[in-house]
Amino acid sequence: MSWIAGYALAGAAVGYLAGMLGIGGGMTLVPILSALFTAQAFAPEHTVHLALGTCMASIMFTSGSSVREHHRLGAVDWAIVRRMSPGMIAGTLASTAAAGFLPQRTLALTFAAIVFAGATQILIGRRPDAARRLPGAGALFAVGAVIGAISGLVSAGGTFLSMPFLVFCGVPVRTAIASAAAIGIPISIVGTLGYVGTGWSVAALPPYSLGFVHLPALLPLVAASMLTAPFGARAAHRMPVVILRRIFACALYLLALRMAVAYW
Repeated sequence: MSWIAGYALAGAAVGYLAGMLGIGGGMTLVPILSALFTAQAFAPEHTVHLALGTCMASIMFTSGSSVREHHRLGAVDWAIVRRMSPGMIAGTLASTAAAGFLPQRTLALTFAAIVFAGATQILIGRRPDAARRLPGAGALFAVGAVIGAISGLVSAGGTFLSMPFLVFCGVPVRTAIASAAAIGIPISIVGTLGYVGTGWSVAALPPYSLGFVHLPALLPLVAASMLTAPFGARAAHRMPVVILRRIFACALYLLALRMAVAYW
């Protein structure tokens, strides 16, 4: 029961952040889940794979809950979602298929490096030119594919990259947060299928695992995150975005540092 409580507590915190900043929660949750799985002596060579797969599956529900609230508040630009989703789905499918074959240490250090870069981008938060606009279909597909590939490797909905990109292209911050969260839903579906497939034939995974998705962790994570995500979404429309981004970036630095030290 204590492990279930730990999963639920992590899910509640990540769900609130998902609603507040549009993140799927993977960058925050992967180091926490990896530590919990290690403490339970789960498949020592695959704890990071399990954490990545379980986090990606949780994003389907966490993002869905926060997007409903953002949509209710009129913040989602569905035209942006339709234009960016195809490239991000393609990139996510490719990277999640490859992740199952990467050594755990390589995967963990790659995760830490990408999260450090993402946190820096969020912290800097460059202001766009007033005349800047989203690029054409071909360029959007290419950008989406790169973001999707990186998102698949760190089990994120892609918001930590797509949100700054949208803001840089002149999209208002709150619209960028909400739209990036919506893009995270198809990414998470494809990414989850990738982690289930690559882990399907791996031996010595803990009981009740569907590939690299650990169901006993997923259920309390999802239940708690879906409860708190709407509260975070409402907070995003009341609190200064700059302060929220700084807090989130600092938290990512600490979590990425912990992951890098643990697997160095």
